[in-house]
Order: sequence, then structure tokens, then C-alpha cells
Amino acid sequence: MDLHEGLEVATLAGGCFWCTEAVFLELKGVHSVVSGYIGGEVENPTYAAICKGDTGHAEAIRITFDLKVISFGTLLELFFATHDPTTLNRQGNDVGTQYRSEIFYHSQLQKEIAQAYMGLLAQENVFEKPVVTKLSAVSKFYEAEGYHQNYYNQNKMQGYCSYVITPKIEKVYKVFPELLR
Repeated sequence: MDLHEGLEVATLAGGCFWCTEAVFLELKGVHSVVSGYIGGEVENPTYAAICKGDTGHAEAIRITFDLKVISFGTLLELFFATHDPTTLNRQGNDVGTQYRSEIFYHSQLQKEIAQAYMGLLAQENVFEKPVVTKLSAVSKFYEAEGYHQNYYNQNKMQGYCSYVITPKIEKVYKVFPELLR
């Protein structure tokens, strides 16, 4: 991926990529969010294969962002505020390893920031249960099929979007208004 100066990439898995993509698209400094698959053993996975849960991939998003506008630490703050990092291989009714919570770091600095942030969450007992988010080096990211990209904005009235994603967006607007476009 060819990045312009000041742009960086973050790859996060926090359950359904429709949910995480929708949240991060709202932020100042985010240039793009791409839904896809990462962390598995199968080359060129499809959504149908991912849904079976036997490829090892997580549904994830690849965020390209401007470090002069938003930091990796701030992205992590939103990430942990908009999904449940205490449930193993599950987000709400979405169950399976493809819905795991995982941070795929692109540099040693991202790894250190993520470790420090997760340590702070544990130290301050932010969650009632331990955080089970995995921290892994980035691996091959496969872009999801076209109909998954910008899914929420194209399907807001669909039941899943209305009941699962819209409340996450509303939370971001209420808790983090200064970060919004």
C-alpha cells in the first residue's frame, strides 16, 4: 500500500466489520476504511467461507488515517468503546472466531501503544471482565466483497443496521463529538 506522508494504517477486528467500519468512517482524519478478512490460513477467502468459521480469519477493517489529525491511541479508544473486548469470539449475537477482538499492529510503536492502552484498561478496571483482545502482527489482509464496503450507509434501514449499528453510531456522536467530521 502506497501511503502519503503523515498517513498511517491501522487494522482492527471488533466483531462484524459492518459495525466497526460505520463507526470509523465518521471520524475526522480518517481517509478510508476498508472491510476485509485477516489472520487466517486460507488464501483469498470469501464471505461464505468466513461465515462457516473454519478459515481462521477475522472480519476486520483497515483504516488509513492522518496522524496530524487523529492518533492511533485515539482510534484504540474508539475501538474499545464501541465493541465488547471481554467476550471471546463473540459480539452480541454474532458468534465464531471470525468475530474475535484483535488488533493487528503495523509497527513496533503501534504494538507498544496497544499494549500500554490494554494495560491501562486492566489497571483501571474499565470492564467488569478481563479484556480478551488479541494483539498480533499484521498479516495478509483480503478486501471483502464490494457489497460489504460502506454497508451501513447503504443499508441503514435493514434490521441489523437499525438495531445493532445505529446505537453504536449514536454512542460515538454522544461520547466523542469532538472527533467527528
